[in-house]
Amino acid sequence: MKTLMSICAAMVLAAAGLVVAQQKPVLSPPAETSVTIAGKTITIKYGAPSVRGRQIFGEGGVVSKDKTYPVWRAGANSATALHTEADLDIKGLAVPKGDYTVFVAVTTDPWQIIINKQTGQWGLTYNKDQDLGRVPMAVSKPPAPIETYKMTLSATGPNAGKLQLEFENVIASVPFTVK
Repeated sequence: MKTLMSICAAMVLAAAGLVVAQQKPVLSPPAETSVTIAGKTITIKYGAPSVRGRQIFGEGGVVSKDKTYPVWRAGANSATALHTEADLDIKGLAVPKGDYTVFVAVTTDPWQIIINKQTGQWGLTYNKDQDLGRVPMAVSKPPAPIETYKMTLSATGPNAGKLQLEFENVIASVPFTVK
């Protein structure tokens, strides 16, 4: 009987441990943004880190310690994935419909969005030879610090849209056209 009670107690403790483990917050949860323009959907999947008291950008910031620096994965964990059902024009850069990875050059003035042809890699795997191209972004400072990283795709016209990144002390955006 004592053995049976010991086994039951161990099972209850193990189950409780699983519940607690499942409740542990994910530090950079997966996030997604999408927009449909001219009947075509554009989607970006990324990891959404939070500042959590750290410096993110600039000399000595978290991003400056990544092995791909000065290129940033535009999120956390896996590389930021772009899927477009339409051919896009991002400020003169022709992006054929398909799948890409998005990176950002954070030490250029202004920042540059990088559309890379390599897909499915971890975020710290960057191969410049796979760049489809780079485009300057409009960069500004938010009125207050932004705790959790956010990417937004939005429609700005019947065939036009905008990609915006917001994190820490930066808002960066770039317009695009659906072809």
